[in-house]
Order: sequence, then C-alpha cells, then structure tokens
Amino acid sequence: MGDVLKEIFKPTNCRKCKERYVYKAFGEYECPKCGYIELDEYGKIRKYLEENGPQPAINISTATKIPVSAIDQYLREGRLEIPEDSEIFIKCELCETAIRYGRYCPSCAANLSKKFLSVLMPSEVGEVPKKMKGKMRFLENDKSAKISTRK
Repeated sequence: MGDVLKEIFKPTNCRKCKERYVYKAFGEYECPKCGYIELDEYGKIRKYLEENGPQPAINISTATKIPVSAIDQYLREGRLEIPEDSEIFIKCELCETAIRYGRYCPSCAANLSKKFLSVLMPSEVGEVPKKMKGKMRFLENDKSAKISTRK
C-alpha cells in the first residue's frame, strides 16, 4: 500500500464527539475534546507487538486485520524490524540477501550511493563555500559577467 493510501486512511475526526484528532506519535491520535484515542494501521501493529512480543507477519495480519502487504511496507520503510533470531527475513531488492528491515542490504546501498553520484551532472553537485564574501558569477569562462550579491 503506497504512502498516498496510508494518508487517506488515517483517522481525522473523533468517532465519539466528531472533534478533529491531534496526532500524538507512533500512529496514535487523540481527541482534544473527549480524550478518545484512535490508532492508524501502524499504531495497531505497534500496540499488538507491544502486547504480544515479536510475531510473524501473518499473525499480526490476522490479529489486526491489516494486510501482510502493509506490514511488509512498514518493514521496507524501516518502521518495523524483524528480530535478529528470526528464521524468516525480507530480501534485499537487488541481491536478495536476507535483511531485517529496509529495501537494500548495506552492500547494495553503498553501491547505489556510488552509482547515484556518478549519474548526477557536475552542475547538480554544488561546492561548499570556503568564504561567505564575494560576488555571484556565471560558471562559464566569461569572467566579465559578474552579478553582485545583496547582503
């Protein structure tokens, strides 16, 4: 389930008094008027895991009525993680190495980082200024075309 759909299904108004919820944290929303607490998908998963300890995705899905695909999405986003001692892990999207959360293993992430930098145009990678004084100029060799900056 994409991020757009998650935004659509987040609770907005209190079921009891219809007041607009205030987001507290970790998928929990509270009504400022009556104090009623509502959980979004992530909040329901978090509460279930806090009460039951680490569980397979299918158990979480059955208990919370949240699709396994949504649980997998939270793992891919790094909002949930699989315990070290688990027998089942998700796979790196590139090399299929077992990982506990995220989309890529550390090795593939490092390679992607290097490749990403190599596909950027030199003009897209800025230089960190050594001094904050001076004038703006064109990058072309035309040194005569200078524009002064405001201070």
